[in-house]
Amino acid sequence: MIYRRVNVKEKIRENDKTFTLLFDYELNVLPGQFAMVWLPNIDEFPMSFSYIGNFKGFTFKVIGEGTEKLSHLEKGDQFFIRGPYGSGYKEKGNSALYIAGGTGISSLAPFIESSHFKRKVVVIGARSRNDLYFIERISKNADELIIFTEDGSYGLKGVVTDALSDNFDSVYACGPEKMIRKIVDFYRFKNIELQASLERIMKCGIGICDSCTINGYRVCVDGPVFEKGDLINMNDLGIVGRLPSGRRIKI
Repeated sequence: MIYRRVNVKEKIRENDKTFTLLFDYELNVLPGQFAMVWLPNIDEFPMSFSYIGNFKGFTFKVIGEGTEKLSHLEKGDQFFIRGPYGSGYKEKGNSALYIAGGTGISSLAPFIESSHFKRKVVVIGARSRNDLYFIERISKNADELIIFTEDGSYGLKGVVTDALSDNFDSVYACGPEKMIRKIVDFYRFKNIELQASLERIMKCGIGICDSCTINGYRVCVDGPVFEKGDLINMNDLGIVGRLPSGRRIKI
């Protein structure tokens, strides 16, 4: 495993609990790929690239010790990453619906910017307006942006699956697994391409430890972006997850 030391070039506070770190990284990254972030003596964890241009970037919500420590880094500070790993999103058809729940827009944003569909509609969902980010960035790269908040504090009151539609060639999704399950069930028998990025506990990122497996698929190497044929075969999707110990639990 090759770790690379990176220097923080810019830190952006997206909202109260969400931060972006931009850094130099010489390797090419595909939209949807991830890296393993290593903070010595603290933790190592996966993170999707939210920027893949001249500067690479991670955008994350503070949810534990690792992301808490990462959020305290400032310009000039250093951390370690290895990767990129996994599969990315693939363009298919002429029109696309992008569906992002929670922090899913972090993974989808580079693909929304780089894809060349004739029509692009983006749906973003969050619990409240205080959890939203990338609104201006996405608005510049979409023909239409629809925003849902569960409490109705911004945009439409509801959830992203309220906007599912048959009027697109392809659908791309990233967000909570229960949301992904609803999307898979909606498009299961429709002649529409579907790709979704899954997030599960990862320890190695290279297919060795099996901590991220779901019905025989290893999210780190077979994914994290899966196409509809594979998603349909995942009976545990949105129903059964795994603890860090590997024990199966209901989601």
